[in-house]
Amino acid sequence: MEESQPKTGKYSLNFGLILGAISVVFAIMLYSMDAHTSQDPSNTVISIIIMVGVIIWGIVSFRKANGGFLALGEALKLGAGIALVSGIIAVLYTMFLANVLDPEFTVKIAENQKAAGEAAGVMTDAQLQQQYDGTINYFWISYPIILIFNIITGLIIGLIGGLILKKAKPDY
Repeated sequence: MEESQPKTGKYSLNFGLILGAISVVFAIMLYSMDAHTSQDPSNTVISIIIMVGVIIWGIVSFRKANGGFLALGEALKLGAGIALVSGIIAVLYTMFLANVLDPEFTVKIAENQKAAGEAAGVMTDAQLQQQYDGTINYFWISYPIILIFNIITGLIIGLIGGLILKKAKPDY
C-alpha cells in the first residue's frame, strides 16, 4: 500500500503562520523601541534571515514527511506559499500599525524619506515635497508591494532551497 503524499498547502499554511507570527513579534519589538520607522538596513537583513530560516525549515519538514524526497516544484510552491501567508499577516499588521498603534506612521515615514533626500542633496525642494505628499497620499500602495516582495523572495528562497535539498523519487 502506497503512503499518501503530504500536501504543500498544509505546510505553506502552517509555516506561513509561524513566519508571520515571528515577523509580527519582531515588528512589535521594533515598535516598542521606537525603531519601526527606521531606515536601518539591519532590520531588513534580520527579517530576510528569519524568512530564510522558516522557509528552509518548512521545506526540510515537508521533505522529511515525504520520505526524504523533494521535487523542485514542491520547494517553489512551499517558498511562495509560506511567503504569501506571512505576507498577508504582514499587511494586516501594517494596517493595524498605521491606523491604530501609530496613526502618524505614514507621516513619520514621509519625513524620514524627506530627510534622507535632503541629506543626499540630489532633489529640489519641490521634488522633495512631491515625494512627501506622494508617500502620504499613496501609502496604500505599500500593501500589494509587501505581498509581491514576499512572494518573490519566497520563490527565490524556495528555488535555492529546492536546488540544494531536492531528491527525486526513484522510478521503479
